[in-house]
Amino acid sequence: MFQKRTQQTRLQTALAMAGLVFHSAAHSVRANHRLAIMSIIANIFRIVVIMGIFLMMYQILGMRRSAVRGDFVLFLLTGVFLYVTHVRTVGAVAGAAGPTAPMMQHAPMNPFIEIASTALASFYTQFLSLLVILFFYYVAVNHFVIDQPVGAFFCFLATWFTGVAVGLVFMAMKPWSPGVTDICLTLYRRINMIASGKLFLANNLQPSMRNLFDWNPLFHAIDQARGFTFINYYPHFTSLAYAWYVGLAIFCIGLIAEYYTTRKASLSWDARR
Repeated sequence: MFQKRTQQTRLQTALAMAGLVFHSAAHSVRANHRLAIMSIIANIFRIVVIMGIFLMMYQILGMRRSAVRGDFVLFLLTGVFLYVTHVRTVGAVAGAAGPTAPMMQHAPMNPFIEIASTALASFYTQFLSLLVILFFYYVAVNHFVIDQPVGAFFCFLATWFTGVAVGLVFMAMKPWSPGVTDICLTLYRRINMIASGKLFLANNLQPSMRNLFDWNPLFHAIDQARGFTFINYYPHFTSLAYAWYVGLAIFCIGLIAEYYTTRKASLSWDARR
């Protein structure tokens, strides 16, 4: 109240905002555990369990012949891990504090900082988990080779970015109708269990089946990741550029929707529920 305010330059404002994003991201990583390392370990354990389940399923059903020639664990990892990264980023951004949250009433905080910090925390958790899994698998099990690691990394970035974009749309929807938004979010996750294409190769699908999944940017990112990972697989029917363009379009729609929601949101909405 009695604090003297000074005019800040754009650089000072940007640095102050970056500091807020960093501290808020660190808080998001430690949201479920006091130690950040525990969040990483829990995420790694979850991914390993999912991969173990799919590995057993492939073994029991005899579906390993449908996979790409190469390291089967990398085949699973390029599908399961990118899917988990996408859906967890969607859930994290969708669950970020909205315009009516108590923290948003403090001057330094705003929805942009909350969205950026939540997305950054999700990226940090998933990327560090990926490095740890690849390191231990390389050292303890198999000295694998990734054909084009830079391209595979851009596929990982595409799945994360599209997750941020879709989560932003759900975040903008949530203040208007939380129940419907939660149902839509659950349906989106369930649909992507199959539509992401993590269990099969796009080149092996019939055109009629491929058309059912071709709309999904996650389907394109996963298939392209396998093309960059394995030297003997070239994706003919997917495009990494498509994943980025669709993600950018959804991100712009989400920003517009979030801006409109922020302008119209009222604290009385929470009081009515």
